[in-house]
Amino acid sequence: MLQTRTAPAPRTTASHVWLAAWPVTAVFVLSNAATPLYVLWQHRIGFSRGTLTVIFACYIVGLLGSLLVSGVASDRLGRKPVLLPALAAALVACGLFATASSVAALMAARLLTGIAVGAAVSAGMAAVTDVAGPDRRRLAALLASTAMVFGAGLGPLLAGVLSETGPAWTVFALEAVLLVTAIAVVLRMPLPKRDRKDASERKNAAGRKGASERGDAAERKGAAERKDTPERGDASERKDAAERKDAAERKDAAERKDAAERKDAAERKDAAERKDAAGRKAGWIRVPGVPHENRRHLAMGVAVFAPGITATSFVLSLGPSLLSGLLGTDNRIVAGATAFVMFIAATGVQFAVQGLERRKVLLAGAVSTLVSMGTLVLAVQTRGVVPLVAAAVLAGAGQGLGQLGGLSLLNSNVPPRRLAEANAALNVGGYLLAGTLPVAAGYLSDPLGLPTGATLFAAVLAALAVAGAAVVAAPSRR
Repeated sequence: MLQTRTAPAPRTTASHVWLAAWPVTAVFVLSNAATPLYVLWQHRIGFSRGTLTVIFACYIVGLLGSLLVSGVASDRLGRKPVLLPALAAALVACGLFATASSVAALMAARLLTGIAVGAAVSAGMAAVTDVAGPDRRRLAALLASTAMVFGAGLGPLLAGVLSETGPAWTVFALEAVLLVTAIAVVLRMPLPKRDRKDASERKNAAGRKGASERGDAAERKGAAERKDTPERGDASERKDAAERKDAAERKDAAERKDAAERKDAAERKDAAERKDAAGRKAGWIRVPGVPHENRRHLAMGVAVFAPGITATSFVLSLGPSLLSGLLGTDNRIVAGATAFVMFIAATGVQFAVQGLERRKVLLAGAVSTLVSMGTLVLAVQTRGVVPLVAAAVLAGAGQGLGQLGGLSLLNSNVPPRRLAEANAALNVGGYLLAGTLPVAAGYLSDPLGLPTGATLFAAVLAALAVAGAAVVAAPSRR
């Protein structure tokens, strides 16, 4: 099986690590740039809140589809061959958004955006870690995570301001410029060289070397035994001594042979199991995962990150409609600013807790998501703007803490050759929930009303946040 060994990044500084996070930021600016514009498109094109959540779900479909490929491809081919096509897809999405006049165009743009984001969270975040090197993995996790949430918040703010002061297409013209700069960064990124060797060739070479050494040892032993034969003494005593020595040597040789056979059998069994596992997982399209010893780390990250990002996804997809109803305004700057505040909270809280133990970071994320859902219910039942903004801030903090805790666990424990796939696995776990629960809440909001739909959503997500905290708090089984 072809294996990849990654050498440390050559002569990189902290500024290189910061710059390596820029492509992640640029892609995530696009990921949420459409958020304040949905109200505008609803009026121009005419579609329901349920259709709006389907448009948002196209993003999740593209993202999940990308994650099934991009993590494995990045670990096998390298970061650049995955990032560059993804950035090109994001540029195409900008063109579709800028000229959108139908639901189909919006769905296609969101699908391509999801594909680009899938590559960013797998290959892009792994590239930050590669550039940072093994001594700065915690910094790499922090910058990769904050680059994601900062971009996710900056996009709606820019979109709100630009669309209120000019035509909507200027939002995506600016984003296209950001993406072009990200392409330039990727092209010049000081990534480590990837040394590929065939594992079977190395094993065969080792086997040939071992056989040669055993043959040489046998020849030396035979020569020593011939030299050691007594030349004097009684023939009978020499014969008895020789027989005893021969019997002892045969017994020793038999034991060595038996031990060697057991070792060879164990090695063959292990090789067969590895080959079987490789055969099952050798495809380019598969559900991303982590090595067996890292499954606990992945489970802890997903348990907190999934409810957190689902909470922010709800605010992004239905928050503008909810805010518009509460304030009686369709001002897109207000909607964009709400999303920006949510993700600035997600960014700031990660810098604030970077020195905490990872389990405490994850527990704090679960608590933040739980409290945000309680505040959301208060907002929709009392029609209060302040509780709604507080719920958005707490949801952002919940996502940020879950994301940082999960990425830090994976960065510090997963081998570099599986890191992009591990990042993909974390995001698959998060976005699966984020792509289904808000869609269900959106469809419930049409017949039942937005307050009822939001309350049901909050109740389910609060229960999942409690379950996530229980997963993190549970003692590890050794």
